[in-house]
Amino acid sequence: MTETGTLELASELIARRSVTPVDAGCQTLLRERLAASGFRGEDMPFSEVSNLWSRRGENAPLLVFAGHTDVVPSGPEDAWASPPFQPTVRNGVLYGRGAADMKGSIAAFVTAAERFVAAHPDHRGSIALLITSDEEGPSVNGTARVVETLQARGERIDWCVVGEPSSESRVADTIKNGRRGSLNGRLLIRGQQGHVAYPHRARNPIHDLAPALLELTTARWDKGNDSFPATTFQISNVNAGTGATNVIPGTVELLFNFRFSTETTPENLRASVERILHRHHLDYALDWTLSAVPFLTEAGELVDAARRAVRRVTGRETRLSTSGGTSDGRFIAPTGAQVVELGPVNASIHQIDEHVDIAALETLSAIYERILEELLL
Repeated sequence: MTETGTLELASELIARRSVTPVDAGCQTLLRERLAASGFRGEDMPFSEVSNLWSRRGENAPLLVFAGHTDVVPSGPEDAWASPPFQPTVRNGVLYGRGAADMKGSIAAFVTAAERFVAAHPDHRGSIALLITSDEEGPSVNGTARVVETLQARGERIDWCVVGEPSSESRVADTIKNGRRGSLNGRLLIRGQQGHVAYPHRARNPIHDLAPALLELTTARWDKGNDSFPATTFQISNVNAGTGATNVIPGTVELLFNFRFSTETTPENLRASVERILHRHHLDYALDWTLSAVPFLTEAGELVDAARRAVRRVTGRETRLSTSGGTSDGRFIAPTGAQVVELGPVNASIHQIDEHVDIAALETLSAIYERILEELLL
């Protein structure tokens, strides 16, 4: 496979220290480069977040490549084999923060679009890139706000390819065609503080919580379905006590998360949890935050085109999955767009020495180009 400049562009992006929500000039680089291929770049800043909407064409159907230029912090830089924001190639592998998540995918978006437009300047429909610097952060002023703006002015996305690192063992072995919902709870159980030697003068909220906690952690919330695994409940934090060994705490705070399928709803989960808490006569306060609702893109134009593209470029079949965390696809799918996630191997994301195989980046760029050919020719 011939070189397309994907490595060079990915390296330029990695060299910019764009720790969320800072973009560090990545989107300016992309906007100026895409302009040479006839894309009209539009900056859409909201609060401290940078967003880029870069579109070529005015007509439907509209195929969007969506991604983010922000990255998570590097952690201790001296733990890296090479500096995290100094792109480094060793043995055919590109190292640097964001190499896999997801500056490599963005570079592949751009080079695929450049080749496609050069070969087919009169393609049907439109191509756009939606790039944010708020995916690794709160995800409030990024893709969600851009989608609201597009809807308000009547720009409808038909198909969206999100460049999240979806692959498990080798590039394009897995396509995410949906994601589970995410519901967070912050639970405060009230007791009465006291001396451990006089428990009859206190009430230990940890002890009060324990039977309810057993029920919550062993409950079966649903069975899942053909597209989604069963809903899961996980505790992420438990906080109580003064630090002293002889004080019964007055409160205990619990943070937990549901990753839920389409077999249930946030309302049902909230009601089920509160029934358990009431049944155990707990004195509690409970705050809920809904981070995402589940979405699913069934087999159809985009899924079929992506699978054919993978087969054509790699000679292999790919599998569909809805596993993993949330992505910005959750903001795009509710508009009626078909959404898939297709990107590099995810084994090193958010880790020290994050990396991506250079040949895989070129393969990914070729797959994106083939998707364009499948849908816009």
